[in-house]
Amino acid sequence: MILDRTTAPEIRQIEHFSIVEPERRVMRNGVPLNIIQVGDEDVVRFDLLVKGGQWNQSQPLQAMFTNRMLREGTSSLTSAQIAEKLDYYGAWLDLSSAVNYGFITLYSLSKYFPKTLEIVASMVKEPIFPEKELDVILNVNKQQFQVNARRVDVMARKRLNRALFGIQHPLGRYAELEDYDRIDREVLQKYYRTYYHSGNSSVYISGKVTPAIIRYVEQHFGEPEWGDTSLKASFKEYTPQTETGKYIFVEKEDALQSSLKMGCFSLPQQHPDYLKFRVLVTLFGGYFGSRLMSNIREEKGYTYGICAGLVNYPKTGVLGISTEAANEYIQPIITEIGKEMDRLCSEKVSEQELEMVRNYMLGDMCRSYESAFSLSDAWIFIETTGLGTDFFERSLEAIREVTADEILTLAQTYFCKENLIAVVAGKKV
Repeated sequence: MILDRTTAPEIRQIEHFSIVEPERRVMRNGVPLNIIQVGDEDVVRFDLLVKGGQWNQSQPLQAMFTNRMLREGTSSLTSAQIAEKLDYYGAWLDLSSAVNYGFITLYSLSKYFPKTLEIVASMVKEPIFPEKELDVILNVNKQQFQVNARRVDVMARKRLNRALFGIQHPLGRYAELEDYDRIDREVLQKYYRTYYHSGNSSVYISGKVTPAIIRYVEQHFGEPEWGDTSLKASFKEYTPQTETGKYIFVEKEDALQSSLKMGCFSLPQQHPDYLKFRVLVTLFGGYFGSRLMSNIREEKGYTYGICAGLVNYPKTGVLGISTEAANEYIQPIITEIGKEMDRLCSEKVSEQELEMVRNYMLGDMCRSYESAFSLSDAWIFIETTGLGTDFFERSLEAIREVTADEILTLAQTYFCKENLIAVVAGKKV
């Protein structure tokens, strides 16, 4: 059979989409254990989720540095020993803190998992937050903060969130240089005692998971209670205090180009229109062939790239638009963004363009959930957002079934250029 390379292969839509669900258990001490048994490689990923992040801290940087300092020394291991042992066993460790969760993630060869998990257990259960290491890390982070604080994209992002949420809201309050000097061992220990315990954690294990590996996890994190489980995490409600101005300029005299960040409050992930609205936002600015890219990059040549997307926070969402361009193009870009929003509110999208967006989004879903570790990310996402286990199937259905008429109605309902706050960081023209 001769392959005809002059004819493009037929494009076929995904008719059904499902991802492997974790096997869910509850260990003896009450910690949920989620097991994702996928893959033939002798590699395992371990995730410990701690419910508490930026939202819960009593002062800026507290959650981040509590998490970061776990690897800097325990009752039985110094920071150097932790680093040396993990390196010797070929393991990789990631510590991160988000809005409402802290994460400890370990990638390990299966044969060394008992050794590497023992190190992680020591870090989680008996950190000592040594002052010498803390001083070093604070100084390094202060220097990095000073560098980042001069970047126009960082300046614009922080100022937009402050305009949307207000400085009293956890999402509008950013650390300043002096906040690094307020972090000490006692501040971190207080946060650790409140949030890092078996009554406030869950575990995911993915990859080639054997019964022995499950036993090691149960032995270190699931049998006796650990931490002070009598302390309860607090989750305070905050009301955004949004500024009334719609245009904010942040000057940076030596800027070679300006950063533009635009945003307004949008649908939370739990809203019944969210999944189809996400298709509209992707069409507007969420992929390389989007309206914003076609107009502002390809046709006008104002910028190398521009994007729009939905940023999801607890109980709320933000429609965000972001680009960087030469100072003299910023105002024309803002004008064109408004025009593209107006077009979507007044003109029905063609079936050809809608089909292209569908295919992009469906392909992106397939790529995102094809490995054991990406499956782990998917189910951790479900837990941390509080969405139902049918979220992925409903996402597929929304992408596949949304119509041009619905896109038009969604734009007319939820797109309003007058609601956008524009923040520009750069040099005055």
